[in-house]
Amino acid sequence: MSRPRISDVAAAAGVSVTTVSLVLNDVESRISETTRRRVREAADAVGYAPSSVARSLRTRQTRTVGLISDQIATTPFAGRMLAGAQDAARENDHLVIFVDTGGDQDVERDAISALRAQQVDAMIYACMWHRVVEVPESLPAGSVFLDCRPEHGGFPSVVPADREGGYAAARVLIEAGHRRIAYLDTVDPPIASGLREEGYVQALTEAGIAIDPALHVRGETTAFGGREAADRLLDLPDDQRPTGIFCFNDRMAVGVYLAAHARGLRIPDDLSVVGYDDQLLVAAEQDPPLTTVALPHYEMGRWAMEVALGVRADGDSDATHRMECPVIRRDSVGPPPAHVAKQSRRRTT
Repeated sequence: MSRPRISDVAAAAGVSVTTVSLVLNDVESRISETTRRRVREAADAVGYAPSSVARSLRTRQTRTVGLISDQIATTPFAGRMLAGAQDAARENDHLVIFVDTGGDQDVERDAISALRAQQVDAMIYACMWHRVVEVPESLPAGSVFLDCRPEHGGFPSVVPADREGGYAAARVLIEAGHRRIAYLDTVDPPIASGLREEGYVQALTEAGIAIDPALHVRGETTAFGGREAADRLLDLPDDQRPTGIFCFNDRMAVGVYLAAHARGLRIPDDLSVVGYDDQLLVAAEQDPPLTTVALPHYEMGRWAMEVALGVRADGDSDATHRMECPVIRRDSVGPPPAHVAKQSRRRTT
């Protein structure tokens, strides 16, 4: 069966081919609304769809956006980031062409070349985690960086506000009355690790709490690593042991739960815990549910797409936008144990 042609629409509507073209391409003309409606109904009836190739040649737009990533499709947060980008693209009548390079530079170079050959209207360069990257030579001007930032600037980019997130996490514990607060960090620290530590240190300093190096420990970014690191913290003498622990991520917080439960400690009665990421099927599923700081993946995906399409005003060509990381309050934080609270009150009087 042959594809319906514009002449078929004209015959069905009883108008000229020129009239059909003007109506379906929304060209300003003196055609009445009645005729316009009849043409559109005829197009639907015969199953006619305008050629996207012809339209792109005429408008110089392909209504497509290329999104290139390293390993984002294999991370637990990719769905939210891609959903944000796709929702923004759909709302602006664009389709996303997604390529996961697996971190292979040859694949990345070929992907950029292929997308440029397809004449995509915009391009987004995304990463699995917050980091500084070298700009691929063939990446077109005006591309947007998602969850990463270019080493020498020159492109709009969006990353999580990790320093502010670390500050907010520590403040949750401080406001609950804790004075001995640990930061359970990762052994192979990415940029986010240092930024979250800076926020943690700032919050404690502002509260007049001395920074204790013994309360900054590192472990693998897994439940096992979190448990091993938490055991080292909980092995400290009673007057040095933390009553609150801020974890680099939610998986490490799961390890803290395991270490606490193995010692007969109750959360939050004996130990308060704050995670980071608000990871799906992890944070809210703990017993009790984990208070955590959410990474704004959906919001970052939307921001990047809206800037790429030119529908946002805050996407400066040489600036990094830091997206707020909100605290998700659940049930893993309470006041410090009564005997510790009494000790703290005596020390401050």
